[in-house]
Amino acid sequence: MQRSGNSRSSFRRRKRASSALLRLALTGLTLGASLAAGAQTQSLDLPDMGASAQTILSRAEEEEYARALVMQMRAYGVLNDDPLISDFFEDMGYRLAAHSDRPDKSFTFVVLNQDVVNAFAAPGGVIALYSGLILAADDENEVAGVLAHEIAHVTQLHLYRALENQKAMTIPIVLGMLAIALAGGGDGQAVTGALMSGQAAAAQTAINYTRQNEYEADRIGISTLSRAGYDPTGMAEFFEKMGRITRAMGEGPPEFLRTHPVSVSRIAEAENRAANMPPVEPSDGRDFYLVQARLRAMLARSPDEALEWFDDRSQRADVGQAESDALYYGRAIALQRKGEYAAARELLQNLMERDHHLAFELQLAELDLDANRNDAAIDRLAGLYLSFPGNHAISTWYARALLKDRDRTKAETAAVVLRQQLLQHADDPELHELYARSANIAGDDVRAKEAIAESYYLKGKIHEAALQLQELARRDDLDYYQRARITARINELRLELAKMGKEEVKEERR
Repeated sequence: MQRSGNSRSSFRRRKRASSALLRLALTGLTLGASLAAGAQTQSLDLPDMGASAQTILSRAEEEEYARALVMQMRAYGVLNDDPLISDFFEDMGYRLAAHSDRPDKSFTFVVLNQDVVNAFAAPGGVIALYSGLILAADDENEVAGVLAHEIAHVTQLHLYRALENQKAMTIPIVLGMLAIALAGGGDGQAVTGALMSGQAAAAQTAINYTRQNEYEADRIGISTLSRAGYDPTGMAEFFEKMGRITRAMGEGPPEFLRTHPVSVSRIAEAENRAANMPPVEPSDGRDFYLVQARLRAMLARSPDEALEWFDDRSQRADVGQAESDALYYGRAIALQRKGEYAAARELLQNLMERDHHLAFELQLAELDLDANRNDAAIDRLAGLYLSFPGNHAISTWYARALLKDRDRTKAETAAVVLRQQLLQHADDPELHELYARSANIAGDDVRAKEAIAESYYLKGKIHEAALQLQELARRDDLDYYQRARITARINELRLELAKMGKEEVKEERR
């Protein structure tokens, strides 16, 4: 079949963009062989990027780039996919973006499970918060200040300006830096070695923002904070805190300050600008403290480490009621991880007497599942699902509970719940995995294998996804619509593999 002139032009443009990606990746692989050996840290230090360079990439290419970057993060196992955590910071990001000077801009907000105090923005509007930064913050306004600053880097096209000054730089630098790690087999130490080495740091220096960019991002970010209803002093407070940490520890600056150099005059200017903003209605920050405590309990090296931190923090005189409740919530999660179910339940029930917060309800349901009280968990989650239809976290927990005892009727219910969620969260691999389980238990093994293939794809395993579907396409019992759907998806994956320079899967024709 012949392509139209527009189709051929579009194909050639996409092929040139893909070739640029491939050239950068291959360059990264060569560099990575000499980098991986020097790794000493356990954190993934992605470079701070700036704007989306929309004048170089089309909107469709930006979206494709953002999707590829998130897939690579998942492939390296650094992306936090917990619905309560990821949804909270995604909502915070979109709230800020809606009040930015480019509310029409496309953004993707993610949390990385890395104990580094840093954040970065990348082409395509990807903005990442490291878990270390979230845990270092005193309140939600500080994290919102960082997000507002990164959003401003994107909306003001700071990366594009940097690229104009660095003609040798290639725009998909983040993908290239991650590709370096492939030289070491893609394991965590190889990723770390590639991105924390001296040569990688030199590449980072070449793209760090100018002082003018930083001041501009501060100025616009503070205005965005105020319009979104956050305390605009949060940005300056976080910068100042990073300086205090550095002085107290007598070490080099946190990674955030290496990529966002802060001077005394810059902090003072940010404080003065924030003081001139209209007052905002104060918030107790309950939801932020709960998510922060959940993140700390989940990422702690052991439950005892988390319990010790929560105990020490609760002794401080400046802890308010909202944060105090969050500390008890974090303790309950840690106790549950430790297998002390009765103690965890007592803490959660005491919290529920003061506030029927969704986080407490979901944790009680998860506790029931761990304690093999499946019916109690399903009853609780069914009530929540009816009260909050469409809620991502509730739907995920409810589906897990329905699938635990592999009952066919419950699996059919789970499949309905998950299909509704996949309409809004088609890029969530866990939802596809849960749907695969539900379809398999319900007897629809075709849908099950399609869903598993999609979960592979979303984790960056494109070749494995294609092979899974190719095997499925060989079946003789597929109806016309099943075969057409599967074959179309195989061919889409073939194109992606070809653009990446990887082995192609032969086109299926029946």
